[in-house]
Amino acid sequence: MSTLPVTMMVARRVANGRYQDFQRWLNEGRDLAADFPGYLGSGVLAPPHGDDEYQIVFRFGDQQMLNAWQHSASREGWLKRGQGLFDSPIEQRATGLGAWFHMDGVEPTPRWKQAVAVWLAFFPISLMFQWLFGALLADWALVPRVLVSTLALTPIMVFIFIPLSTRLLAPWLQGRWSPREQLSRWWQSHRSQARL
Repeated sequence: MSTLPVTMMVARRVANGRYQDFQRWLNEGRDLAADFPGYLGSGVLAPPHGDDEYQIVFRFGDQQMLNAWQHSASREGWLKRGQGLFDSPIEQRATGLGAWFHMDGVEPTPRWKQAVAVWLAFFPISLMFQWLFGALLADWALVPRVLVSTLALTPIMVFIFIPLSTRLLAPWLQGRWSPREQLSRWWQSHRSQARL
């Protein structure tokens, strides 16, 4: 069994426009998971406009702790109470950073693309933290200053900004969109229009 933290990502589509019932049901599930040993947190990414697929993330201390929650009677009861609220659930598990970059049936995301996606999430939130609290922490010693900033930023990064970054960049991360191809298409289109 892995001793690394394990993330389970679940994609669920809201059935029949029952968004409020679905949201209440999601919150109940997150509260239930929080009562289990090893629970590290959870998050929900709402779908973009025009879509109805929610991304739900549960994180536990290791695979065994996730299994205990996943196969528990309380989770089973919660899933039964949710019947009719969602369609087509898709579940995935991953350890470490692979939790955000692994998709079944898709080539693994290159490490350099993972680094870009993490940096694009980390830079704006770090900048905002420094802008808001930098002056307040400026007189602190280095270790406490870094300790406070990392304690504040890590949960925000793990549960909000890195999942958001990887979702927005998914076509590029999975090799379905290439800036080089887009530029080439634009250039060919521009050249053909110039000839007219």
